[in-house]
Amino acid sequence: MVKKKDVLKEKVKQIDFDEIVTVKDLMEAYKDSSIQSRALATCAIAYEKALKDPARPTVILGLAGPLVAAGLRKVIADMVKFGIVDAIVTIGAIPYQDFYQARGYSHYKCSPRCDDLALREVFVDRIYDTLVDEDKFRETDAVIGDIAEKLEPRGYGSREFMQILGEQIDDEDSILYNAAKYGVPVFVPALNDSSIGIGLTGLYYKKRKAKEPFMSIDAIRDNWELTQLKIKAEKTAVIYIGGGVPKNFIQQTEVICETLGYDRGGHHYAIQITQDAPQWGGLSGCTFEEAQSWGKINRDANKSVAYVEASIGLSLMVGYILQSGAWKGRKRLKYTWKDDMLTKVTKAPLGL
Repeated sequence: MVKKKDVLKEKVKQIDFDEIVTVKDLMEAYKDSSIQSRALATCAIAYEKALKDPARPTVILGLAGPLVAAGLRKVIADMVKFGIVDAIVTIGAIPYQDFYQARGYSHYKCSPRCDDLALREVFVDRIYDTLVDEDKFRETDAVIGDIAEKLEPRGYGSREFMQILGEQIDDEDSILYNAAKYGVPVFVPALNDSSIGIGLTGLYYKKRKAKEPFMSIDAIRDNWELTQLKIKAEKTAVIYIGGGVPKNFIQQTEVICETLGYDRGGHHYAIQITQDAPQWGGLSGCTFEEAQSWGKINRDANKSVAYVEASIGLSLMVGYILQSGAWKGRKRLKYTWKDDMLTKVTKAPLGL
């Protein structure tokens, strides 16, 4: 029988801004608050535990949503720079808009109640309360097509192509620049569903018309390459910002491992910041408990979900991690690839 004294133990503490100066301070206060503020703090605690785990889990970050448009470009780039993420799986819009900004172009503030038909007349695109220049998008599409045209006409995984794009960038705040610099693989499993895909479609049309060979994106190679990261890791930690294709792509690596004869026991840490609810049956809202029925999440996993909009949740969580110093002393993983084979994984100092 439940006794009142056994459940009324831990008091909710009121947030006191007399005691709060930094993001870390705020998240520390959230640990003793309630509702989604405490849920977000619990996600941060799970992330911190993964970073401090002596087994050195491979941290895989899944990204969905308008995160660059929301101002999170440098936040994600810093996650790479400070070694708190080891691989990224993302929708195509994020690396594309990162590349767009690396070319010197910007996102602009607006009201979500703009006259969209008037915007169309001047070739300006709206992402809720943010605007981009469609003319500059089309220039960027063409540049990506030009880069691809110079490549050997063969199949490429998205990881390899993102590395190539990153090597074209000279921008310390860029996600792709830092990923290429520090050897963090970036996978875009739905690459064709983005402006990068539009640029590559332009190349496809041009080369097909000329009856010339051209490069192509091999999506199944992406499956194999990411699965190798899982096979070679003692433990894995997954962080999902949003859901969609990146979440499922990371989740299914465990199933692929099993079908290939490598049962890795599921992901050992699982964190998600999302606005999607589970009752609609979609993957974006799927709980980690549901994922355990598939064997995708370890039965003893440290897992936490916060139902918070990403532009708020990710920046606060990463701010806490960086200010807490959880990344200090952590080794950076160095991947050695030969075509589609991950031949070696070593550990090296962060090298900041």
